[in-house]
Amino acid sequence: MKKFNLFKEIIVVNKASLLGAINASKSYAIDIYGEIKYEPFKESDILIYQGNHIPHTASTLLPNVKPSLEAVLGKNYQVVEDDDRVLIKAFSNWQEIIKLNAHRASYDDTTGDGVAEFSNKELEDIGWHATEFNINYRVLVELLEERCEGILLCIEQEEPYQFSGLGFLSDIAHVPEQSDKCPRGAKEVLYEYCQNEIKKLMAEDEDYKKENLTDDELEGAEFFKLI
Repeated sequence: MKKFNLFKEIIVVNKASLLGAINASKSYAIDIYGEIKYEPFKESDILIYQGNHIPHTASTLLPNVKPSLEAVLGKNYQVVEDDDRVLIKAFSNWQEIIKLNAHRASYDDTTGDGVAEFSNKELEDIGWHATEFNINYRVLVELLEERCEGILLCIEQEEPYQFSGLGFLSDIAHVPEQSDKCPRGAKEVLYEYCQNEIKKLMAEDEDYKKENLTDDELEGAEFFKLI
């Protein structure tokens, strides 16, 4: 997975497209690639802004003066206009960006408690059964980030260290004709890893011999086709 660190990234938007969206007076969004999006948004969209601009009615006391792009997007966005481009830094609006995207993310790593579940049922089934053998979600997430395709939308800084992120997997279950980037999808990567780790544990640790397994552990071993 590729990190998209909002502390470092500058989102570049075409000015004409952005002004067109603002003047349309309907809901629009800006994604991490600087593309303007309109409702209905796709499951694959990762947004850094969503809103709609309603112009004020002109009066003698309040003439119809066009607001700046900074005023339109809001105080939590740093905006620089550069000829036909608009450059945006969005990290200060991280909490709102989480709300925009959390329901589409594959996993949520934005709290101090770490990752608690996967949004995809197939991945969650793997994670749930793996925990019976002390394989936690942190291990699984690090595996996904190392081996699979997708975007880790985050804020990360070194000193003092700070991290908060949402993971978006682009290849849950690999379909060769649809994706050639990843030889195996996330489901295959996690399942194989857990299967091998649990197989080793059952062979080497007396507490995890088949005859000593609890009902939940037996269910997990069956899920990973080890009994």
